[in-house]
Amino acid sequence: MGNILAIADATAALPEIFLALATMALLMLGVFSKRNPTEMINTLALACLAVTAGLVVVMSDGGTQRAFLDSFVVDGFARFMKMLVLFGSAAAIIMSSSFMKTEKLDQFEYPILIMMATVGMMMMISANDLIALYMGLELQSLSLYVVAAFNRDSARSSEAGLKYFVLGALSSGMLLYGASLIYGFSGSVAYSEIARAAAGDEVGLGLLFGLVFLISGMAFKVSAVPFHMWTPDVYEGSPTPVTAFFAAAPKVAAMAVFVRVMHDAFGGAVAQWQQVIVFISIASMVLGAFAAIGQNNIKRLLAYSSIGHMGYALVGLAAGTQSGVRGVVIYMAIYMIMTLGAFACVIYMRQRGTAVERISDLSGLGRNDSVMAFVFAMLMFSLAGIPPLAGFFGKYFVFLAAIDAKMYTLAVIGVLASVVSAFYYLRVVKIIYFDEPADEFDVAPMEIRVIAIAAGVMAIGMVLVLKQLNIAANAAAASLFL
Repeated sequence: MGNILAIADATAALPEIFLALATMALLMLGVFSKRNPTEMINTLALACLAVTAGLVVVMSDGGTQRAFLDSFVVDGFARFMKMLVLFGSAAAIIMSSSFMKTEKLDQFEYPILIMMATVGMMMMISANDLIALYMGLELQSLSLYVVAAFNRDSARSSEAGLKYFVLGALSSGMLLYGASLIYGFSGSVAYSEIARAAAGDEVGLGLLFGLVFLISGMAFKVSAVPFHMWTPDVYEGSPTPVTAFFAAAPKVAAMAVFVRVMHDAFGGAVAQWQQVIVFISIASMVLGAFAAIGQNNIKRLLAYSSIGHMGYALVGLAAGTQSGVRGVVIYMAIYMIMTLGAFACVIYMRQRGTAVERISDLSGLGRNDSVMAFVFAMLMFSLAGIPPLAGFFGKYFVFLAAIDAKMYTLAVIGVLASVVSAFYYLRVVKIIYFDEPADEFDVAPMEIRVIAIAAGVMAIGMVLVLKQLNIAANAAAASLFL
């Protein structure tokens, strides 16, 4: 009987087990290799992520699998978000290959750290109790602390890594304190048992205090206001492919954790946490809209843009319904593609061998490189939520969920924040097409152009696959409400 259970557990967690073993194998290969193995390990890392994605699909029976004494769950929601994370991690490795070589940062540890962080993210997504959640979170965070400061010779990069480490440790402490309070007042760390303790009209004050600390820790990971302080500095200071990774995969994983904890563990206490999420959502949307207006650095602008987008995604969570979760899933999928495309365009910004980050450096791009200018403009329009581009549909689904939940004020504030944020996106487009031409950018590596153009095509053509995305997102959301 024990052997059967062990096999069942291993089967459910096979993608994570495979990726963890592959990560350790590549680390050994890098350590004992006599020549610089970075290029080979980059290729092998991509192959491992592809195999892991295949295992996520193949090992699925379409239902819900539970393992390791119910601390690990694999359902439709987990599978969908894991695929997004794996895609984001693979894109980050591809985007970094030529950049790291040019900046003389090509070390084999980088793809290994990305893979290690991905294992942590996948574990976070499938966590079904607070201990598993914390283990996954710390595995991801420890890798990201190193990645943020990967350019050790740069003062900005070292500062970014240190800020992220200090504030990340603080947020982890808050999350752990919240988890201990929840355990103390519910008697268990399992989401199902916490749900029983939190059900009913009256939720204990101690449990609510624990929940507030838990939300604070998770809000830091998605860089939601008021726990966003690290985001602009880390985004600006880290190497651009690292920033792209930070803005994509970890955000998706953290949002998935946010959704699962709120609905699986505290689904019976929606009235108690709804107002907290509404506040965080409004604050993030408003700050992201107004703070980005005065930015001159494109990476800082995208940092504030990311804060705003997390606010929009949290609108779906605040709704507290299945359609709200569907909205979050669709929003995060679209956000990740658009963000990766935008950062691919930022990596492209290189003059005479030196990376440039000022928005003014984009002036005249429309005349110097019409293809990349068009792609960048479409991505900016999409992030602004202008129909019929992809970003519009992301906002449409979360605002629709808010309206269905009779949260009209939240939806109206979201729309107004979206209108304000359109200003700085359109400003970038104006600089690209209407300002006096600056120096031309260097020829971009092929993989950067491919990722940017692919994201631009998705931004324009999302309407063609929207039905399939809606079906997949609806199935993912439904698995949390069984």
